Amino acid sequence: MGSSPPDGPVNFPFETSDVVRRLRQVNSWEVMPVLLLLLFSIALSVGMGIVVLVLRRFAGRQPLAATSLELPPTAFQEHPCAFRSPGSWLAIKSRSPLSVQSALGLHNPKPCSWIQGLAGEEKLFIAPPVKGWILVIGSGLPDPSDDVDVCFRFLLDLSRKVGQVQFFSASRVLHYHAWVKADGGRIVRAYAWAGKTLWQQGSRTAAEKELGLKCFDYFEKAEPTAFGQPDTAALNADKVGFLAAKWSIDPGRIDARFLQMERGIAGEPSWHF
Repeated sequence: MGSSPPDGPVNFPFETSDVVRRLRQVNSWEVMPVLLLLLFSIALSVGMGIVVLVLRRFAGRQPLAATSLELPPTAFQEHPCAFRSPGSWLAIKSRSPLSVQSALGLHNPKPCSWIQGLAGEEKLFIAPPVKGWILVIGSGLPDPSDDVDVCFRFLLDLSRKVGQVQFFSASRVLHYHAWVKADGGRIVRAYAWAGKTLWQQGSRTAAEKELGLKCFDYFEKAEPTAFGQPDTAALNADKVGFLAAKWSIDPGRIDARFLQMERGIAGEPSWHF
């Protein structure tokens, strides 16, 4: 006779509930690393985002006033850059923009970028030092063609306060031009032309001779030029920047890549012409 099945439930080594519990434990151990890795990736992404935002914020932040730090030598090019030289400017032998600001008696001073200052959007713009020189640019500077005596008095007075001052002016349309070097309340060299010689003082410098600049005496008339050739006034006006580079610095030769490095001071002149 065959054996009959036992009465009551059959006892297996593990209960069904134990199997389910152990399967759940296995699944949880497999899922946990994935969840941890996911959480770590999210935290890393958020952290990197915060770092990028902070770096961008500080990179865009610039000083609120001009500094005494000079641009590096590489900021000065041997050849003119794409930026156009201003119509007139001062070059002052100094490393302190605040001293120049005080000497000019600047009204309503405010921070100003190189780009805005060199674009001529301000009455006066005092640039950060470049190679021991400070540029001053703007429509607030005197114009020899308007009143050469005012220009003379302005440069003489400014040089008494700050030492060596150079003034340059060149019109691309009318070809009016001027260059002046003053030091300690004395005019060392000056020449200004606006259809005629307005100001001729001191001996021609070696740089003027080297560049072939023609300076007429008072009441001397320029000789007519050949057809199609630039006249003397146009040639002089085109070389003003080269003369500035030999005497001090030419604003048209500052590398545009460095124009965002420092900020200058903009304001209004305290005098009226």
